[in-house]
Amino acid sequence: MTDIKIEPDLWEEDVEGVITAWLFSDGETVSAGTVVAELMVEKIQHELISPVGGTLRVLVEAEQPVNKGDVVARVE
Repeated sequence: MTDIKIEPDLWEEDVEGVITAWLFSDGETVSAGTVVAELMVEKIQHELISPVGGTLRVLVEAEQPVNKGDVVARVE
């Protein structure tokens, strides 16, 4: 099992981001290197990429605030 988390160096300020969309649903199969979600931080869009292939387990729903270091999904 591998966590997908908000990397601490993704943005400089100490503000919350928001996952604007999951591009795959919970339980879908993803490949390594695939963009699985979009994250907005102060009007800048970031992509969350799966580091491994497997079954995606979404832990934080879209439109929920997230902080640096938060685990937002897992790949089993």
